[in-house]
Amino acid sequence: MKQLFLLAVAFISFSSLTAQQNLNEKLTMTSDVSAESRELSDLLRFEGIDYYKIKFSGKDLADKSYHITVKEIWNGNVKSEKTVFKSSEMGLERFEKVNDTVLKFKVLSKLTHENKLKLSFMFNRFGVTKEYDAIDSNQYSLRNVAEESNLDIGYNEKFYLFAYILPYEREDGSSSWCEVGTSGGDIENWGKKFGIEHYLLFEMKFE
Repeated sequence: MKQLFLLAVAFISFSSLTAQQNLNEKLTMTSDVSAESRELSDLLRFEGIDYYKIKFSGKDLADKSYHITVKEIWNGNVKSEKTVFKSSEMGLERFEKVNDTVLKFKVLSKLTHENKLKLSFMFNRFGVTKEYDAIDSNQYSLRNVAEESNLDIGYNEKFYLFAYILPYEREDGSSSWCEVGTSGGDIENWGKKFGIEHYLLFEMKFE
């Protein structure tokens, strides 16, 4: 009987350890919008620049390639889907895959004077900058929807990362970005749900 008890305890301990190991192997993401100094924060705010520092961590992240795509959604319909960049096609072998269990990068975005949405994805040793058409509005806001709406992220499948959105206009005339950004995973239908004329939806994939 004592041996059976010890075996049961050992099995429970092993199961708990295995579960904890599986949990630790999940892909996790953290984000930070704070600038390195008060002066830089004031400058970003003055220029109307959204700024994110992103960190992905996971035991299985090493040797993964990664790419980001963007969908342009106008009047509730996906009008285009394009590659922002794909690490395996950059022609720079040392940047094609994550060489550690951590991937860090920064994202900066703003509405330009030419009425374009400009975004820069800045990695440790390279950066990619893209511009997209916009409506005549200074109310665009870049949102980390993966975090804001608590969406699932993982390996080998696309997941929603950022959305560059206009606010929801309430009947009382007030505007809300958070009401949009926290509304869950049906992001491709936000235009219809909230009456948003235009927004960009960014997805990411590790493989």
